[in-house]
Amino acid sequence: MPGSLDWDLLQSLHAVLEAGSFSAAARIRRLTQPTLGRHIDQLERQLGAPLFLRSPRGLVATDLALAFRPHLADMSAAAEAAARDATGVASGEGGVVRVAASDVIGIEVLPAMLTRFRAAHPGIDVELVLSNKNEDLTRRDADVAVRMSRPTQNSLVAKKVGDLTIGFYATPEYLERKGTPTDFDELEGHSLIGFDRDFPAMVGDLSVGRPITRDIFALRTDNDVAQLAALKAGFGIGACQKQIGRRFGLTPVMADLFSFKLDIWICMHETLRGSPRMRLMFDHLAKELAEYAAEGG
Repeated sequence: MPGSLDWDLLQSLHAVLEAGSFSAAARIRRLTQPTLGRHIDQLERQLGAPLFLRSPRGLVATDLALAFRPHLADMSAAAEAAARDATGVASGEGGVVRVAASDVIGIEVLPAMLTRFRAAHPGIDVELVLSNKNEDLTRRDADVAVRMSRPTQNSLVAKKVGDLTIGFYATPEYLERKGTPTDFDELEGHSLIGFDRDFPAMVGDLSVGRPITRDIFALRTDNDVAQLAALKAGFGIGACQKQIGRRFGLTPVMADLFSFKLDIWICMHETLRGSPRMRLMFDHLAKELAEYAAEGG
């Protein structure tokens, strides 16, 4: 195997591994599909082994290609972070800040906060990455993150700014139609909204009068935003933040029997302390999310 490989070719390999096809990878890299195919062919010649095989199920990565995957993810994250940092240096007080958050926080909570940030700092662009998994700040998958649990990495600057109360809610129309349950026994006669295949870690500590398993839900999805959409549409009873329930006119259900709290943490890598734009975003989100948390008190 050669001692060094062209980063441009490796970027194409990374794109195919992430996208699952040459055509999608070409769109990601803004290349033509034949050019991207030539990149993979050239890599395979240099490595002396195939990286992908064709099958009835589509493109299948070989063990060789999969061995590259974690290293390419690290390299890609580092390259993107370097590009963000270089942009900031070149533009003085401007540049880019990449913010990570969960789906619901990113869609329902952050947009207004980021709008106010942009108004105050028009030279700073924002990249928003949404996922319910924690982005790896140690390798700069994101610069600043909003997390719902205490971070464990020692290399992070982290600040707890409050907590969120989660409880059962439903639309007034649903409760008028089906009745309002007052205890867990009555809850069994209702349409519940909840998870599908991804068992949330916190569920093991909660109780609704019986074990919380996927079969108790009439609508099952692992997408939190889809759960919230079904809740707002009047499908049934589901869990959401107190502030969001109030915003959309939802009615609390069994608030005295069921609720739990999630911490709100703002995090960034300690090496970013000296970056003005990172500090501006960190402090802005800390202030705004603390105020948001206080609304649920």
